[in-house]
Amino acid sequence: MKIYKLGEEILREKCQPVKPEEINDELRAWFDEMFSTMNEAQGVGLAAPQVGVAKRYFVLTADDNVKRVFINPQIISTSEEMGDYEEGCLSLPGFSENIRRPQRVTVQALNEFGKPFTLEADGLLARIIQHENDHLDGVIYIDRGDPLEAAKITAQCKKRMERAAEREAKKARKAASIAAKKAAREAKKA
Repeated sequence: MKIYKLGEEILREKCQPVKPEEINDELRAWFDEMFSTMNEAQGVGLAAPQVGVAKRYFVLTADDNVKRVFINPQIISTSEEMGDYEEGCLSLPGFSENIRRPQRVTVQALNEFGKPFTLEADGLLARIIQHENDHLDGVIYIDRGDPLEAAKITAQCKKRMERAAEREAKKARKAASIAAKKAAREAKKA
């Protein structure tokens, strides 16, 4: 699975709710793929827009190693007690920033079988829930930090995307040139 990076439009979209009929074996297989992608990238959470889907769901595995799926999550309460934590994101590889968030949250969601649940979370689990839930509203952790740092990270990510696009264009030109030469040789033979 491709993990979308800062600068790609889907990361700034407000995601649509998942309809009950969409919660099926195909979606559960997609969640398995998301967990694999997340683990491969050494992450702890992954939201649908990060893999190119503008739907309200995310997966995570916190420090208790429990795989959790949240469909149509709603954070219904947060603690007044706040805490700082160095956050990173699979959509902003190589960057991190100290972000202040509520220490505890209560979230309601559907699990991978469409069953409703309520979870009270604290510590790392609460932070991951908030971080991933933000993705569903087009919010990235840098939006909650220092605006100067956000501008710097955004500019660096834009440069990365431009360099990647240049490399892809160069590869495409080279492939087209090779194909044209092959076609010319084949035409001479005929």
